[in-house]
This record gives sequence, C-alpha cells and structure tokens, in this order.
Amino acid sequence: MEYKEIMFQVDQGIGTMTLNRPDIRNAITHREIIEEIKSVCQQVNEDLNVKALIVTAVDPAYSSGGNVKDMKDRKGMFKGTPAEIMEKYRSNLQEVLLTVYNVEIPTIAAVNGSAVGAGCGLALMCDIRVASRKATFGETFLNVGLITGDGSAFTLPRTVGMAKACELIFTGATIDADTALNIGLINYVVDHEQLLAKASEIAANIASKPPQALRMTKRLMRTGQHSTLVHIMEEAAAFQSLCHYTEDHMEALSAMFEKRQPKFMGR
Repeated sequence: MEYKEIMFQVDQGIGTMTLNRPDIRNAITHREIIEEIKSVCQQVNEDLNVKALIVTAVDPAYSSGGNVKDMKDRKGMFKGTPAEIMEKYRSNLQEVLLTVYNVEIPTIAAVNGSAVGAGCGLALMCDIRVASRKATFGETFLNVGLITGDGSAFTLPRTVGMAKACELIFTGATIDADTALNIGLINYVVDHEQLLAKASEIAANIASKPPQALRMTKRLMRTGQHSTLVHIMEEAAAFQSLCHYTEDHMEALSAMFEKRQPKFMGR
C-alpha cells in the first residue's frame, strides 16, 4: 500500500508509523488515514521480524483526534442521522483505535505535541508512552459538548486510576507532560529533540527479546485487564508450555551458561 497520510518504515525490527497530516493537526477521523493506519497494523501483526512499533507524528501536534472543522460543517463521519453517525464512529474512529490497541507487538507512543480528544485516546491505546516537553494531553470532549467516544472511559482509569480519570474527563482539562508523568499517564518526559531517540531506545530493548514469547506476553497482559486470576494462570501455563519448545528458549539458556548475548531467531 502506498502511504500518503502517514509515513512508515522498519529498521532493525522496529517499525515507526508517523502521522503526516500536520495541516489538520494529524486528525484521525477521515477514511484515508484510517485505512493507512490499519494497513500498518496488519503488516506488523503478520511480520514476525517486526518486534516493536513506535507511533508518532509530524510536528507540531501528535493528534487532535477528530477534525473539528468537519464537525462544525457536519461533513464526513459527522454527517447524517444519529444512527448513521453512530455507525460511522464504530466503523471509522473506534475501529482504527481498536486496531492500534490490538497490535500484537509492543507499541510505544512518542508524543511530540498536543494529544487531545481522540488523539489522547490514540496514545492511550499504546502500551508505553514517551512525551516531548512540548506535549500536552487532554480528554477534551465535554468542552465541545461530546462524550469520550475514543475508549478512554476504559483505558484512562486503568492508566491513572478512577478518581484522576474522572477529574480529567469531567473537567476537560489539558495537562502538560510533567503533570502527565506525575499522574502515571506517561512513562517518560524528554527534551523534544530526544523524543524519537528515547522511544527507539525502549523499542530496541524490547526488540532484543525472543519475538514469539514477546507476542504471547503482550497477549497475556491484555487478557489480564478483563479476566480472572485463574483464567490468566491457565492461559499462562499454555503459553509457557509452547515457549519451552522454542529454539529461542534453548538459545537463551545456552547464552546464559556461556556468558554471551543470545541470538534469537523467532523459532
């Protein structure tokens, strides 16, 4: 697929997807960018050589989420009856956010600027978040007379706790990167020029792990958010038995005893 709305590259097992519509603050509610994001997610799910995915954007914004001009003009996914708009939310914005959430490898949001509305929701769909000091975050739906339609009613309380999530959503406040770090919304704050370097450092550490076990670990972590301890232990036992039969497991043990770095082949 030829990409026009985003940029995508893979280097040493690390994929980087960059939203490339700065003219509309990297909004993600038009069909073209949705299809391109979905295409990247499908690629990395199918390619076992890709072990981590960085999700970032062209400056100055990370993503405004919805295109507010289209909202005002009632265009695109914001046009139609309530039933029609509901279906457009489900098959456009919500579908692309769920696609990012369901990526089978670890994902890192490298937040370069404003991440508001569904743009904040996009960052929350990733497993790890690194932010530039220029970044801001806001669940700003109520400020424009809308509800949190981006899944943040699920992801935000699980990230920062229910009380803080309620405060952010009910007030529609926008917070800076240091505040986001203090409440646990993000993992790191770095100087703007160091953003991709820090995200790449984390991704490289992740990419050094055995790829099959890495994907099973992410699946287990996600299942753990909506399952019971007994179910997770059962699933973990099944995954563990598979891992014991991989060549990467034996390579890891050999490298440990031989005091060298392992070379994982994804087998």
